[in-house]
Amino acid sequence: MVMMLLRRLARPLLASVFVTSGVDTLRNPEPRADLAKDVAPKIAEKVPALADLDTTDLVRLNGAVQVVAGSLLAINRVPRLASLALAASIVPTTAAGHRFWEMEEGASRKQQQIHFYKNLSILGGLLVAAADTEGRPGVGWRTEHAAKHAGAAVERGRRRARRAARTAGREAKATAKAARREAKLAAKSLA
Repeated sequence: MVMMLLRRLARPLLASVFVTSGVDTLRNPEPRADLAKDVAPKIAEKVPALADLDTTDLVRLNGAVQVVAGSLLAINRVPRLASLALAASIVPTTAAGHRFWEMEEGASRKQQQIHFYKNLSILGGLLVAAADTEGRPGVGWRTEHAAKHAGAAVERGRRRARRAARTAGREAKATAKAARREAKLAAKSLA
């Protein structure tokens, strides 16, 4: 009960930063596109479906993913998938927007470092949310469990077939023995 309540509260809280940031990105992608100009093309090269998009379109796409997946997580619809999508979207966002290691010492570098580690923390929360099966077994366990049950059912079927074959064999022997006995009795009565 407590965990269910915590999930209902935590998911919208975790999603809120993505929905607000995603909406802002969709409305005004240019500042983020400027930050992403070095990173976005490298990411797009590795994903053939993204290869034809320019940096601004990639930033908009990332914002759209954040709005949709954030909304789904907030309303508890496909929360594991939504969390994975958000985790995938935060990586390029962090790599493009918070490269504190490229900055000179000072307040701006410190601020970007804080944002970088904040995003890493959010990524950790998303990974936990993606793994949360809400107390139900995960797909891996269910698959393994079904395979074991299927194997056990096959083995039970084999045992039943062997038992039926043995029973049929015994009944056939008994029938043959009874037929021989009746044949002997019939032969004696004719003699």
